[in-house]
Amino acid sequence: MCLNSKFSFLLFQVFNVAGVPIEWEEHYVGTEVDPRTESFLTWESLESVRRNKVGLKGPMATPIGKGHRSLNLTLRKELGLYANVRPCNSLPGYKTRYDDVNLVTIRENTEGEYSGLEHQVVRGVVESLKIITRQASLRVAEYAFHYAKTNGRERVSAIHKANIMRKTDGLFLKCCREVAEKYPEIAYEEVIIDNCCMALVKNPSLFDVLVMPNLYGDIISDLCAGLIGGLGLTPSCNIGEGGICLAEAVHGSAPDIAGKNLANPTALLLSAVMMLHHLQFNNQADRIHNAILQTISEGKFRTADLGGNASTSDFTKAVCDHI
Repeated sequence: MCLNSKFSFLLFQVFNVAGVPIEWEEHYVGTEVDPRTESFLTWESLESVRRNKVGLKGPMATPIGKGHRSLNLTLRKELGLYANVRPCNSLPGYKTRYDDVNLVTIRENTEGEYSGLEHQVVRGVVESLKIITRQASLRVAEYAFHYAKTNGRERVSAIHKANIMRKTDGLFLKCCREVAEKYPEIAYEEVIIDNCCMALVKNPSLFDVLVMPNLYGDIISDLCAGLIGGLGLTPSCNIGEGGICLAEAVHGSAPDIAGKNLANPTALLLSAVMMLHHLQFNNQADRIHNAILQTISEGKFRTADLGGNASTSDFTKAVCDHI
């Protein structure tokens, strides 16, 4: 698990009150590049996730323009985290423009424009390669339909730009269609990415489960987070090869408020709830989830990003009191 020490302490508080039977291995981002990973992530932290098959990650920031390998990209590549699953649900008692958001974005996590293959052709001209493979596309499509079936979802929407990128996105769609044939009970549709963005902000209830290549997933999942109040309320979970599950808060590291006891821990706590469900600690997961919703709904202990003035500690204590 990769967290700052403050979030670690608060998370342990919540888990202890809920009676979660977990022994933690704590790992932190290093201050020097580890030559074995070519990033600030240590090899030991990766090995911990591989060995335990489960983890919870806090926000991590890669220095921009310094030539360092992205921390998140390193995790996805090294651990084979091929699908990012991000539920997006309206929270009772927290008013936004929409009251009925209930959808899930499933993002292919390993290739596309984020393959990391860039080079300079000549001075003033750079080239970035978008990689789409049949193996990765089938894998994430299969997961999306399996997720829909096991969670009682009715429809999967494949998001694409195959009208322009006919070969790359065309292959992605071909794989989605192939998988869809094995799930006749799940409705299947294909939506062009720009039309999807328009439809989401007009009426998010049109969608159920959305599956898409990497870059589109990065954009659409953040758009969906905005529908319910922002990244501070949105959990996620990365699914990897061999049954690995790495839950994470997807918001940034917010260095401007680091160490000031001001951050909203909701996204991290909800991500922890996803992890607990994965581990089949459903009773504890539901108790923590309901406590978070009750705390936000009551409105007494909301952090600044939710329009309140509560500290991180105040919010966490309120959650513990409701468990």
